[in-house]
Amino acid sequence: VIGKNGVGKSTLFDAFGFLADCLKVGVEEACDLRNRGGFERIRSQGQEEPIWFGINYREHDGAPLIVYMLAIDVDDAGRPFVLGELLAQFRGGQLFIFLDLRYGKGFAWQGDQDGYPFAGALDEWYLAAQQGALPEGASSVDLEDTRKPGIATLGAMKQHPRIAAFRGFIEGWYLSYFTPAAARGLPLAGPQQHINTHGDNLANVVQFMAREHGQAFQSILDRIAAKIPGINRISAEKTIDNRLVLQFNDRGFHDPFYAQQMSDGTLKMFTYLLLMEDPTPPPFLCIEEPENGLYHKLLEALATEFREHSNRKGGSQIFMTTHQPYLVDALSPEEVWILEKGEDGFATIRRASDDTTVKNMAAEGLPLGGLWFSDYLDPR
Repeated sequence: VIGKNGVGKSTLFDAFGFLADCLKVGVEEACDLRNRGGFERIRSQGQEEPIWFGINYREHDGAPLIVYMLAIDVDDAGRPFVLGELLAQFRGGQLFIFLDLRYGKGFAWQGDQDGYPFAGALDEWYLAAQQGALPEGASSVDLEDTRKPGIATLGAMKQHPRIAAFRGFIEGWYLSYFTPAAARGLPLAGPQQHINTHGDNLANVVQFMAREHGQAFQSILDRIAAKIPGINRISAEKTIDNRLVLQFNDRGFHDPFYAQQMSDGTLKMFTYLLLMEDPTPPPFLCIEEPENGLYHKLLEALATEFREHSNRKGGSQIFMTTHQPYLVDALSPEEVWILEKGEDGFATIRRASDDTTVKNMAAEGLPLGGLWFSDYLDPR
């Protein structure tokens, strides 16, 4: 995702983070996390309507389209709450509902098949009151706490596997705001399976990989070392107090360097490549400006790593923002989206490949980053 400063690239990514936070801590607290500033700061200026989110996704290629809609409003006391929720699946051109809640009340479908067929308009589902008996195969829902989405509560129950699968999908999202300073810290010992948002548990993840995937771990380090200039070997050594420290052997030096001595770019490249080697990678991965601190000739290699990871079976879908034309040079018009702000203050997004001129010029061998630098990708 590219675009000028202030068009909303970080806001777009934070929308994903906000939804994930809503599941973990509820909508009220999520509005205040990460310097969001509360509900009124999140809602568009001049608007008084509820905040709406809509997600369309497929569990795998060829799978039916799953739709999730979430509406958040404030009560008379100004506290955010979940106004409505819908989880449904499109099959054969018809919508089948697995979860339908308004003000915390409604129904949830049991099992992962069928669903309740809905004939109304999707954008009016929350206005239509269910009439008559409860749909066969569904269970009545009356949530005591409307501060948390229903998928957070019902997704923990075995009788609602479809809701549980969607909850797991959102909880697996990973937003990377990696900072080398955090990775240089000395965390408490103890293996951890996944790199966290800022990367301050990098040593813990290395410890986990060494313990759980010992035979494959060194080959992973060797592959990573081959892709970082100047590094000919990376190893993990235990200290006397049973901590695991990373050693980077630089060509020309007999003694190794440690993470605290390595450059920002080396630590960043190592972290991203290790993230790609996660045995159970997140289904959805967001990375803000991965080019910061990296030598420009490494950007093509990094883009290739991202692409290969996302295209392999079980890999992550990857979103990233960038201001670096050299990184965009490594991408195709189908992989680049341009975010731009209109005169009304609202942002829209379009694909670079939607521009026939850009697509044809790229097909002739002109680098996409160069076209961006020459203003071909900016609004006309």
